[in-house]
Amino acid sequence: MHSEIRLLQLSDPHLFGRADRALRGVVTRSSLQAVLRHARAHHWDAEALLLTGDLVNDDAAGYATVRELLGNLGKPVWCLPGNHDDIGAMRRELAAAPFAVGGHHDLRGWRVIMLDSCVAGQAHGRISAAELARLDTALASAGERHVLISLHHHPVRMASRWLDSVGLQNADEFFAITDRYPQLRAILWGHVHQPYDSRRKGVRLLAVPSTCAQFLPHSDQFAVDPSPPGYRRLTLRSDGTIDTEVLRVELQAGTDSAQRAAGG
Repeated sequence: MHSEIRLLQLSDPHLFGRADRALRGVVTRSSLQAVLRHARAHHWDAEALLLTGDLVNDDAAGYATVRELLGNLGKPVWCLPGNHDDIGAMRRELAAAPFAVGGHHDLRGWRVIMLDSCVAGQAHGRISAAELARLDTALASAGERHVLISLHHHPVRMASRWLDSVGLQNADEFFAITDRYPQLRAILWGHVHQPYDSRRKGVRLLAVPSTCAQFLPHSDQFAVDPSPPGYRRLTLRSDGTIDTEVLRVELQAGTDSAQRAAGG
């Protein structure tokens, strides 16, 4: 088997039970379908899909749509909750393969840890003491594997005043744990509806656009960005390095064309 591991990150689809429901002018089901068509045409060598939160938009009936669109793709779908998810319904509705909610997953020389950063009824995030303990255990037991951590809320500031008010509130506790483990290679998240690629103490920090509507970067007040939906391709190498890019999918009268951004 090839030593490289290929993954796709999709985030914030905000699905509803009804197929025609839109969020900020984007029909979320159709938009996710367009993203999936592009991924299947161009990057279907991925071994798993990472869904980093807000699978539904405050509508538990949307989990049936998640199952319908992602349940028969022939790949594992690793999920974590976002602030618009119902974690109880999410665990019930996505209890069977190919879905897995939370936990961690080992693929050859890598471990992928899925964290719950949600606070019931709140837009901001906080990782509970129990979840922090699970993170510590998963990192400590990773051995020589390289590690990638996924969560919903951003643990660093995004230079957007309104967005940073709904980020991870106990990022200091999170980093106090992760900083002890040199095998950590990357942290990726959703929630922000925009791409991000930076480093902190040698660890890659990555965010991804939504598969539906986007938020305007560097905005003091809430604002929608007209940029098209997107997803992230990741290649995890055996030496711990990561090759990744964000791909945008233009929504045009039945045709989808991709624009590449944030390569590296």
